[in-house]
Amino acid sequence: MGKDMLSNLPDEILGRIVSFLPNESALETSLLSTRWRDLWNEVLVRHGTEEDIIGVVAGFMTRFEEVDPLKHPRKLQFHFAEEGVVSATVANNNKLMLEFSPWKEELQMGYYELVFNLSKQQNITTYQCFPFTFSVKTLYLKSVSSFTSEVATSIISNLDHLENLVIIHCKGLQTLSIDSTSELHKLTILDCLELKSLHLKTSKLKSFRYRGPLPLIRPEYHFNLSDAMLDFRLGFSCSGLKTKDFDATLLTIKNSEVLTLCRWTFEELIWPSISPLSGSFRFYKLRELWWIDNYEYNMDALFFFLKLCPSLEQLFVTIDPESYSAGRSNSCSMKGTKCTELENLKLIKFMGFTSRKDEISLAKCLIHLIKGKPPNIKSSDGSCLDAMFVQ
Repeated sequence: MGKDMLSNLPDEILGRIVSFLPNESALETSLLSTRWRDLWNEVLVRHGTEEDIIGVVAGFMTRFEEVDPLKHPRKLQFHFAEEGVVSATVANNNKLMLEFSPWKEELQMGYYELVFNLSKQQNITTYQCFPFTFSVKTLYLKSVSSFTSEVATSIISNLDHLENLVIIHCKGLQTLSIDSTSELHKLTILDCLELKSLHLKTSKLKSFRYRGPLPLIRPEYHFNLSDAMLDFRLGFSCSGLKTKDFDATLLTIKNSEVLTLCRWTFEELIWPSISPLSGSFRFYKLRELWWIDNYEYNMDALFFFLKLCPSLEQLFVTIDPESYSAGRSNSCSMKGTKCTELENLKLIKFMGFTSRKDEISLAKCLIHLIKGKPPNIKSSDGSCLDAMFVQ
């Protein structure tokens, strides 16, 4: 076996070599050996106070160079107060991830709100402007608490060119307001379980992905989402929500091409609004549907929804027995819905089913809605269900 001359080169030379590779290939070098992995995982450790966080993160980002990603560490670990830690990771393509580690559990449980103003006309006093040399377009924000909410707000208020915002697992967050009339196109909110109110002043939003209990969503501007994930399988976040409270959100997903939806959301919040218009209301542009149900033996609501989707090409059905179930079903009131034949459906994928018999039964019912060539049907175990056998 030949001698590994490449790994014996100085870090500076290796970094220069990596800089000529595409991003994906550059990251794959971390799998070659411990030496290469250590180059990517080197962490810059700093200590200070809460007031220093903005300046330290900004300085850290200033030193990052996309053309030479290994010249300086791409990971920062900033320690403040007694146990507080902020981890920052920068990556090519203008990505930044900020994670706030748990700090004093009793403070983490406090409820708080976040107000993010990304509009160019903002008039907010910030600690320090972020460097123009690294214009953040994608930000992952994880584990913000009541203690670190002011820091998170100040950081985001400095990001004038943010296009993609991902907010993950923020304990105690009850109210979130996002104001961006310019460049924010994608918003993802995952597992913020206490969130009760979401105010969106975002005129250009095209992708909205949400996983968690349903809060009161208030879109201030009308926008047409092309990709919408409404994973509300945990039910309502607050009591008292009515159908009319969801009408504005329904308008934003009407022209979606990709949609994730729970059975109960359709039954309780969508159908009551569109039933008077059932002869004309359609999801005309919907190509890909991810349906979440808790009954693998009763799919009436799914059949009714499919009648509203004439352009559907791919259908993914997930069974989650823990998913929230509406107290009553509106299925009986849907029987007058005009049937729409699915002419473009090419793929049906089942997930979470425990009974092969139920999969076959559902597949048979679906095939009766399809005009033309039967689709490819995949079982929960990954095997294919022969369409001729299903028929």
